[in-house]
Amino acid sequence: MPVRKLNKAKGGAHSGITMRNDPTRIDPNKLKLGKHPPRHDPRTLLFASYVTPALPAPPPTADLTQKVGASWGMMANDQIGDCTCAAAGHLIMEWTANAGKKMVAPTDNQIIAAYSAITGYNPVTGANDNGAQEIDVLNYWRQTGIASDKISAYVALEPSNHTHIMDSVYIFEGCYIGLQLPKSAQAQTTNHQPWSVPPGGPVGDGKPGSWGGHAVPVVAYDARSVTVVTWGALQTMTWGFWAAYCDEAYAILSNDYLTGKKTTPAGFNLQQLQEDLADLK
Repeated sequence: MPVRKLNKAKGGAHSGITMRNDPTRIDPNKLKLGKHPPRHDPRTLLFASYVTPALPAPPPTADLTQKVGASWGMMANDQIGDCTCAAAGHLIMEWTANAGKKMVAPTDNQIIAAYSAITGYNPVTGANDNGAQEIDVLNYWRQTGIASDKISAYVALEPSNHTHIMDSVYIFEGCYIGLQLPKSAQAQTTNHQPWSVPPGGPVGDGKPGSWGGHAVPVVAYDARSVTVVTWGALQTMTWGFWAAYCDEAYAILSNDYLTGKKTTPAGFNLQQLQEDLADLK
């Protein structure tokens, strides 16, 4: 499998003062969160169970964003707390764009329909817009499908394991994670800066979850940062931020992967995974 080179991010931290009338500033009050704290199911398969010593180290950089471009779509996450479903929609975009065929971009209505089915949200009245748990979204995605896309399986990663995150991005072309965002990330989002742990550490405005829970897909990484899709755009975070605020992570196996269209690297026991998936059905 070839190494994917990570392009240098455009923009980044501002070196000067941002003017108050800067049209590029983002109002964090107009952004919605919506990921519930993790609920762990003992039946969930673990990525670590299928890794052998023969699995090579992931490449130092990977970037899955180039074929999607800059337009990822908000998927209604500026209006409702459907980030758990929007993250799935962004992965569908990235998978199909990198599959050498026409990119599939789920519509807002398709993402809202999945969010409604999972949570009971009423798009007419706005009732029950209370967010969702990632595992409920993953189970619905596997059993019913989101935007006509069904996944074959998902496996839980160790949230604090750098290599697991890199393996998931490189092998399975993405990683579905949950964050407990701190209030300190609001200003960083407003000014298009990387998410980073504040100088005082994860306390006060830096306390995990002080802003709220959020679901995002990881689509790139390098030695310094992780790149995710959120609120229709790419957002980088330092590995330190990820370590401080990521509370769940999953590798997702698309149907294309399990039907043999992707090459499984030596050292990942895909056969055992397929047998274990069959036992769960």
